[in-house]
Amino acid sequence: MQIQEVQAKSKATAWLASASIAALALATPASGQEQGETVAPQSAEQDQVADIVVTGFRQSLGAAINLKRQSIGSVDAIVAEDIAKFPDQNLAESLQRIPGISIQRDGGEGRAITVRGLGAQFTRVRVNGLETVATSTDGASSNRDRAFDFNVFASELFSSLVVHKTAEASLDEGSLGAVVDLNTGNPLAGKDGFTFVGSATGSYNDLSKKWGPRLAGLLSWKSPDGQWGMSLSAAYSKLDTLQMGNNTVRWSQARFDSVDGTPCFTEANSGGDYLPSAACDEAALAFHPRIPRYGEIAQERERLGITGSIQWAPSDATKVSIDGLFSRFRETREEKWAEVLLRSNERSIDVVDPVYDSNNNMVSATLNDAWVRTEHYLRKSQTKFYQLGATWDQDLSDSFRFTLLGGFSKSDASIPVETTLVFDDRDAQGYSFDYSNSRRPVLSFGTSVTDPANFQLAEIRDRPSSTVNKFRTAQLRTEWDLTDGFTVKAGAVYRRFSFDTEGFTRDTVVCGNGGVDRVLGTVTCSASGTFGPGAVYGLPVTADLAELYKLRGADAPAGTTTEWLVPNLSTGTDYTNLYDRPLAVDGGNTRGVVEKTTGGYLQFDAKGDIFGLEYAANAGIRYVKTDQSSTGLNNGQLVSVSRSYEDWLPAMNIALFPHRDIIIRASVADVMTRPSLGNLTPGGSVDGFNYRISFGNPYLDPFRATAYDLAVEWYFAPQSVFSVAAFKKDVQSFPISQTVTGTFASTGLPLSVIPPSSPAAIQPERAEGWAINTIVNGTGASLKGVEIAVQGPFSFLPGFLSRFGGILNATFVDSDADYTVSGPAVVPGGGTVATVRNATLFGLSKRAFNGTLYYEDAKFSARVSASYRSKYIDQNSGTGNIFEGYNSTVNVDASVRYKLTDWIELSLEGINLTDDYRDRYTDLDANRNYEQLHFGRTIQLGARFKL
Repeated sequence: MQIQEVQAKSKATAWLASASIAALALATPASGQEQGETVAPQSAEQDQVADIVVTGFRQSLGAAINLKRQSIGSVDAIVAEDIAKFPDQNLAESLQRIPGISIQRDGGEGRAITVRGLGAQFTRVRVNGLETVATSTDGASSNRDRAFDFNVFASELFSSLVVHKTAEASLDEGSLGAVVDLNTGNPLAGKDGFTFVGSATGSYNDLSKKWGPRLAGLLSWKSPDGQWGMSLSAAYSKLDTLQMGNNTVRWSQARFDSVDGTPCFTEANSGGDYLPSAACDEAALAFHPRIPRYGEIAQERERLGITGSIQWAPSDATKVSIDGLFSRFRETREEKWAEVLLRSNERSIDVVDPVYDSNNNMVSATLNDAWVRTEHYLRKSQTKFYQLGATWDQDLSDSFRFTLLGGFSKSDASIPVETTLVFDDRDAQGYSFDYSNSRRPVLSFGTSVTDPANFQLAEIRDRPSSTVNKFRTAQLRTEWDLTDGFTVKAGAVYRRFSFDTEGFTRDTVVCGNGGVDRVLGTVTCSASGTFGPGAVYGLPVTADLAELYKLRGADAPAGTTTEWLVPNLSTGTDYTNLYDRPLAVDGGNTRGVVEKTTGGYLQFDAKGDIFGLEYAANAGIRYVKTDQSSTGLNNGQLVSVSRSYEDWLPAMNIALFPHRDIIIRASVADVMTRPSLGNLTPGGSVDGFNYRISFGNPYLDPFRATAYDLAVEWYFAPQSVFSVAAFKKDVQSFPISQTVTGTFASTGLPLSVIPPSSPAAIQPERAEGWAINTIVNGTGASLKGVEIAVQGPFSFLPGFLSRFGGILNATFVDSDADYTVSGPAVVPGGGTVATVRNATLFGLSKRAFNGTLYYEDAKFSARVSASYRSKYIDQNSGTGNIFEGYNSTVNVDASVRYKLTDWIELSLEGINLTDDYRDRYTDLDANRNYEQLHFGRTIQLGARFKL
């Protein structure tokens, strides 16, 4: 894509910045041209647009470098040649090339970003200058928070990505990590007349063995007099992928019925008193997999994106832009598993030949009277994103100008179908598991899992839901050049953000504690304490209600069962009339937040020299008032709580130029991020599987921090930079959970809020009690780190070697935060033990590396990129495990392009060439297997056209 857009300080300085950037972008490494004089930096705030024409990968790198050089604060960017030619499936994967940014993948694609160790909720995202949230329902769970899901958008739709890592008074608040600007087309930057750029690609995943199309196009027009410009772009893609592997859904401690023939209770299977013994105590205190299983996750993803822009510039003093964006992301996710449900059922299970390791894990055993289960899950989801915005840039004089910006956006993520059918065999014999190789366990069923007669249809579930985010924004920015080198900026802002999520459930356990079944009313159920072949706990399974699944591609070792029956969703839902059953409100997933933000800023920009040392600086303060209203379901009633709070956010940035090719930057600012949306609800949620209750806190304070930044940049050659940046954030307020133990009745919640498919629906009270969690304002945390980056063409090498180039960056981060966690039980059958544990912030990898080696000449270009992220904790865990997270990942991508003519280019790209596994763990110390899945390699073959 030839037309690019990069942000600069103001219209008065945009043309100077544009000329400087374009000159650097068009300089070829072989020319031997010296680096030009340093241009005084301009603010990277999205006030105006500088127009850049970029014709190649090297030139696009040069344009991005020059934007970094023009800024006072810490800014990094990618322009469209990078996005279009990196082998990236969406914006998250493009952004990971920037120093300090790591991504979290879901289903083999990037979804959310972490900036300098701070997770997705701490990053604010603006599309064409308007803050927004794009929420998808991709992955194992829906995003119902402030995090921005970058997988909603195809990368081809955007002309530039700009990441602001330091704050300015004139920059929108709400970020502890970064503000990310996503910019679509700029038709007035193109040539006169019509321009068309298009691409057609076929994508193939070697695990799913399926092809999918990926199409993109841009049509733009600019009037001969340069006053009018219009553009329309569209991107469409569809690809089917598979995730294959195993997981445990965590590990836990529990007392079993017997161990190696030694009874652990005075009565078999249920009831009675515990009989302490060495064998029973050891098994009870050891951790075992809760739901050991193999299976597959099939995902069908479809993206459609459309952008449009109309620009009018009747004079050099006036420019009006209207920008629109529509994106639709659809996904069908289907899962098939075979498992043993140890979770909450250990009491009836006999353990034979258990083996324990040094981390107190029961790594292998044979189980009798095991609860065997097969599941078939289907979720259909769709996210629609709309945005319409308008910008009026006006120079009232040579020294005074303003920008008026306004618009709205809406992200509507809906799940009309989220269905699970369950087959159970609750007295299976001879099941064995072996986690000696923890990531490739041997899971073997001793009884047939391909015979319908061994199963009963025990549960039916459907959980439709929707999440809607809306933004309305109006903003005025003004600039007044008081003198040469001194500018006053002032502005005002109004934003209204609304978040509404609602969930419903049709979940039904077929049998309760005896009596007629709850689905068809045709079967007489056994009492819940009945065990053995004669027990009735579901509907009989016939051949037409089942389908045979064969496991492949999961890297399962010999001895693992690879064929089993799963419910047939079509016949099973018809048979049970699932979709005709009434919907019940899911109280924990029905809540809302409305935030009205009003405020303004005053900022002073200056440039000049002190004792011969050139400098550029800005300093100012931002005021913002937040009026917040939170709603949620509590005791079955809709409760609303309102509050207001204010923030004064000073910020200062300075850039020093001891040499024309060296810049020293320093920054200090107070920053804030509003609390997580899920924590603000006055309602609560109930986990009836783990006997946990969570209440929100609508009076939580925002995350507030003081951020420091110091960087040195050396622009040692054209299109080249070496930089080192040190950063530190002192977080004053850091919400933490508080846990108490109590009865369910003590919460005042009705029994109806307990999920009907959970064990607690049958037994709401137990001796160990419930873990009741709430959120309070904690004592804070700290974060510090270093970024190192170097990039440039190898123009110093002879001959064709001079056409090579490289990009390399590394980030080292550490942090310090205290969490209240629930550790292992210390007596058989005892509850978890609450303790305070010091660790890093959630989502923080201590080390991250990105590297790209590229080659480019007039016809041929190639590159290979690698991205490494070290292990990190993701959240608090449960059942006695201390945290859970992900082990390190390495992703390798590559692309090759050949230009047949000036208007046709062929491409071959490979994504995740090493087929890296997603290795999720539970318990930071023991690193127990939570999930081990891989997604396969994706190959893309295509062509680009330019007219």
